[in-house]
Amino acid sequence: MSNRAWVATRKGLFELQRGAGGAWRIARSSFLGEPVSAVLPPATQGPQAGRMLAALNLGHWGVKMQASDDAGQTWAEVATPQYPPQPPRPEGEAAPLNFAGRAEAEWKLVMVWTLQAAHGTLWAGTLPGGLFRSADLGRSWQLVEPLWQRPERLEWFGGGYDVPGIHSICPHPQRTGEMLLGLSCGGVWRSADDAAHWQLSGAGMRADFMPPERADDQNIQDPHCIVRCAAEPDKLWCQHHNGIWRSVDDGRRWQRITTAPVSDFGFAVAVHPQHGDTAWFVPAKADQCRVPLDGAMVVQRTRDGGQSFEVLRQGLPQQDCHDLVYRHGLAVSEDGRSLLMGSTTGHLWSSDDGGDTWQLAQAHLPPIAAVSLG
Repeated sequence: MSNRAWVATRKGLFELQRGAGGAWRIARSSFLGEPVSAVLPPATQGPQAGRMLAALNLGHWGVKMQASDDAGQTWAEVATPQYPPQPPRPEGEAAPLNFAGRAEAEWKLVMVWTLQAAHGTLWAGTLPGGLFRSADLGRSWQLVEPLWQRPERLEWFGGGYDVPGIHSICPHPQRTGEMLLGLSCGGVWRSADDAAHWQLSGAGMRADFMPPERADDQNIQDPHCIVRCAAEPDKLWCQHHNGIWRSVDDGRRWQRITTAPVSDFGFAVAVHPQHGDTAWFVPAKADQCRVPLDGAMVVQRTRDGGQSFEVLRQGLPQQDCHDLVYRHGLAVSEDGRSLLMGSTTGHLWSSDDGGDTWQLAQAHLPPIAAVSLG
């Protein structure tokens, strides 16, 4: 059971702790009033112990990175990922347009969408689609040029945002240097040599929003979120714009899951860290509506690899509910028992029985971008 959590919101970062009766309480707030787009919880051991990062999206003042070496008690500004200068286009030459009719995005950091740590390296996924790495705990960042220079990047386009972005970073827990990325809208990408080379890895996915002749194009898929099972790393789950997909071969091939009883549209997905056949999803009404179906908040759970699903409702509002859970708004503990789920309307629910029952942990937080359990 997890006893600490961090909630990144539009108005600050909140640390939650369990009280004596098991209820979650706000223990500390940081950056109050400022939008926090991503948080990396503190490492628990090794040279990174206590080190955590937070990404702030300050609008006119740009993106800022903050780091803490004491698990969030104090913070200091550190380096922010920076794109290199954009090469000028030859005079008179028009910029090529992607499928969405847009020219290449400006080489300028818009937002840090996700942060991940693995094998001594920190990773940041950003808008407009750049992957950055840090070998010094976030004190400096380097753009992963081999991915950025792929010619396919010019066809990427925004999914929800005006520019494409990397939201899912899935390092392999056993094989250093291997990772898989999810990008909206730019598909699934995989590297097996410490980010030196990249290849598309979304075979089997289908984008129903594209013309039929391009629906299977791996480079324009819109995976909303991808997660990897820690104990069975060849098993991955994807909540896609057009459904739920699963891979059992390390992302080389994806199979569509068609058994979700409520809806296969949504943004969030979590996988059991020990059992790769168990995953949770938060369904919503597609496509532009993006609220719970029939005003009822539910979680869908499969424990058999998607052959069947349970609809979990107990403790969740079942009428007049308009909460949406973003990509990083659902988290599961290392034992697979505790879950936290945060919504766009500032509600935070918790479960300590794998999602069978839920309790309202906080009712008045700002809109929630991401939750993490410690």
